[in-house]
Amino acid sequence: MTTNRPLDALDQAKGKRIIIRLKNGDQIAGVLKAFDLHINVWLEDAEQINSEKKIKLGTVIVRGDNILFASPE
Repeated sequence: MTTNRPLDALDQAKGKRIIIRLKNGDQIAGVLKAFDLHINVWLEDAEQINSEKKIKLGTVIVRGDNILFASPE
């Protein structure tokens, strides 16, 4: 399967672990369950990653307006 659009890359990552960098500098990692055209992202088993520690968050929805980038982990 080829990726022609950025949304295709996210679609291929469904069910896999991804890492998201937010505009405020935080990072969140988790299993991508779903997303929409606004890049609102639903993650399972999510955790916030700081330089010092990891904070377990569980299930989260991250608003697309807050995301700088998303990448497979």
